[in-house]
Amino acid sequence: MTSSFTVHAASGYEQLMGRWSRRLAPKFIDFAGLAGGEKILDVGCGTGSLTFELAKSGDLAEIQAIDFSPVFVAAAKERNTDPRVTIQQADATALPFADNAFDRALALLVLHFVPEAGKAVAEMRRVTRPGGVVAAVVWDHYGGMTGMRMIIDTVAALSESGRQMRSRYCFQPMMQPGEMKRTFVEQGLVDVAEAELMIRMDYADFDDFWAPIGAGEGPLGKYIAMLDAAEQKRVEAAVRDAYQAGRPDGPRSFANVAWACRGIVP
Repeated sequence: MTSSFTVHAASGYEQLMGRWSRRLAPKFIDFAGLAGGEKILDVGCGTGSLTFELAKSGDLAEIQAIDFSPVFVAAAKERNTDPRVTIQQADATALPFADNAFDRALALLVLHFVPEAGKAVAEMRRVTRPGGVVAAVVWDHYGGMTGMRMIIDTVAALSESGRQMRSRYCFQPMMQPGEMKRTFVEQGLVDVAEAELMIRMDYADFDDFWAPIGAGEGPLGKYIAMLDAAEQKRVEAAVRDAYQAGRPDGPRSFANVAWACRGIVP
């Protein structure tokens, strides 16, 4: 298995994370850089948040996108209308491309769901030409996702299984300060730089916030789906109380920080 992310439906992922991935993508592209005529690889494209943001740059020569999930690949292919974009199912740790095939290899919100994240970085380096750029960005689950930590900490207060889930969630690969940078250096990349990127996640109400998780999407959704019906109701009620924080239900906004890392292929 090369992905620990749980997805049932592309629409559920869009509500859970896709809409926020699209908000993060332009900031990540600014950090990773682009130049006219380049060939770009999007590793772990999901529903296409980065792929189609890249396609807004009319002077790119080619955009290849891969994802491990057939659900994501089908959804991204359905959205695609750009002849420069090719989308296929593939493994981030065994990319189906020749050495030095791309000018840049980018990964948006992927490496923390790849158990062998170092191997994925090595593959991104392999398929990127000398002088080209490898760049990735992951959420800071431990210290940078206030809305998700609100759920995690609420669940952890209710049961031992919730506390165990919090430990797994907060310490996924590549999420600790400097961890991704060290991995880039270990894989032979040079001039490695790390930065923090921030967006806000804005919700209309609690149902907008909770629906995809309650439907079993993503790591939190996977945990919720494993609970019995009574415990699911108890968790939902507790998270609703945390979301509303003693005020009427309605819009809420949460700051979210991601670690970004960029290196050059020597």
